[in-house]
Parts: sequence; structure tokens; C-alpha cells
Amino acid sequence: MILTVTLNTALDLTYRVPVLRPHAAHRVTEVTERPGGKGLNVARVLAALGHEVTVTGFAGGATGEVVRDLLPLSVGDALLPVSGATRRTVAVVDIRTGDTTQLNEPGPLITPAEWSAFQEAYEDLVADADAVALCGSLPPGVPVGAYAGLVRKARAAGVPVLLDTSGEPLRRGVAARPDLVKPNADELAELTGSHEPLRATQDVRRRGAQAVVASLGSEGLIAATAEGRWRATPPTRVHGNPTGAGDSVTAGLLSALVEGLPWPDRLSRAVALSAATVLAPAAGEFDRSAYEELLGRVAVTGEATAA
Repeated sequence: MILTVTLNTALDLTYRVPVLRPHAAHRVTEVTERPGGKGLNVARVLAALGHEVTVTGFAGGATGEVVRDLLPLSVGDALLPVSGATRRTVAVVDIRTGDTTQLNEPGPLITPAEWSAFQEAYEDLVADADAVALCGSLPPGVPVGAYAGLVRKARAAGVPVLLDTSGEPLRRGVAARPDLVKPNADELAELTGSHEPLRATQDVRRRGAQAVVASLGSEGLIAATAEGRWRATPPTRVHGNPTGAGDSVTAGLLSALVEGLPWPDRLSRAVALSAATVLAPAAGEFDRSAYEELLGRVAVTGEATAA
């Protein structure tokens, strides 16, 4: 079982409009809603790839109930109830250009008792997991060092752990020595102060991460690991809704790790899934036919030498 943690879950709403114009009223042609937050997106892709997966985190209020009701039957639900209301995110897609405007609400205030209950539940879940993904922002009330503590608990249980967050939670989490971190280019630069991605990924390894895979958007991925350094590039640039594309990278990396695939194959899967997610009509899903077509055409280059 793969465990994904989403402390700041969401209900993702996607509105599609013919043309998005500032300061104008819009007639929405299509609305979709999906359980959201990074870890829930990761879980949905993992389940579609055939992996057993369980989600945990917080769900509260009427929105939290909708999130739980919309979870696929193939995804195990270990979300903890909280008194605050789960947030919503809104993606407005311009059909003409494929460009997306994102609006994210804040999360609920988590009480000390709710945070304590989560940590106890997390330890029980980790004991049965093959791998763990810690994903997304921290809701109000959760300590900034929360992910660092969760990384240490996973490592103590001997379970590989991937961290995908940003800012101070990422900096502290890296120091706890996760098996893999997956920042995007902006998060990587914020953490290291370097805008040269390969140098920055190696810096993150020196700070404690065992491996680093940085997402460079349409340019693909850069990886720095103990086995070597690689760049993975999609065969073509795709246009669409990028919501959840980074989460599909996480799902690709985690699924391939659990399957024991070598790094080049992990990166190929992650890039193909990411591109196929951009092409999907709704946030957090992927176009399977596009994924299968792209998988064999991802270019992975580099030398398999110690980073």
C-alpha cells in the first residue's frame, strides 16, 4: 500500500469558458469537481496505475464531506474529521488558449488536539505502507516543522518517503533526510538561492535529501541521486490545464519506486504522466492514451555516476 498525506485537502472546481477576459462576466460552458490537494491527486493517479493507495489528512465541513464522497472506490479513505471547513480551489480554463487561472482558498484552522490525533493515526498507517508521499501546503494551526517530523517517523519505520512542499516546511523537511524531494523550479530557487537547476538539486542533496527530482514545467525534469544525474524531456510541448501535473510526477516516481524500476524509467513515467495530465479535461486526471503514446518518446539523458 502507498500512503499519501494531504494536510490541506481541497475540493477542486474547474470552470471552462470560451474566452477569459478580466473585468467581464463569463458564461461557463462546463464545470467539473474533484477531490483535490496534492496528495489526493497523487492517489487518484496511483490508483489508475493499478496501485493500492490510501489517503490521509484532514476533511471538515460540508466541503469535506463532498471530497470524501467523490473519492474513487479504488482509493482508501483515512481522512480525519476536523471542525473547520475544507477549502476549495477554482481553476478557470480559457478554452481558446488553454491557459488556466487558479484561485485557492485558505485551509481550516487545525487544533492541537486534531494535530495530535493525526500523528497517532499516521504512525499506524505508515507501519503498513510500502512508501509515503507528504504533499502540499500546511493548513493554519499545523506546526511549520510538521513534515520534518513525519519524515522522521517514516524513516524510523523503514518506509521510503517523498516530500513535495515549499518554503520553510520544505527547508525543515529536507533536513530530516527524506528519500526524495520534488520541488518545482521556483521552489528549488527559493530553497537554495540558485537559479541553475542542476547545481541547486545537488545543493538540496547536501542539505539532507537522498534524491532530488526538480520539475521544470514544459522542459521536463532534472534528477540528482546517489546513482547519477539525469534530465528527462518530453517529446513535444503540450497545452491545456496544468493543475495536478506536478502531482502526476509524484505518482509516477512513487509507483516506479515501489515497482523497483531504475531511475531513467522512473523519470520517463513521471514526464509522460505529467504531460498526459495537462491534456486531460479535469484537474488531477490524466489522458491514458496520451500517456501510453508519450511514454516511449521521453528523452532521458545523463551519466549514471554518483552525484
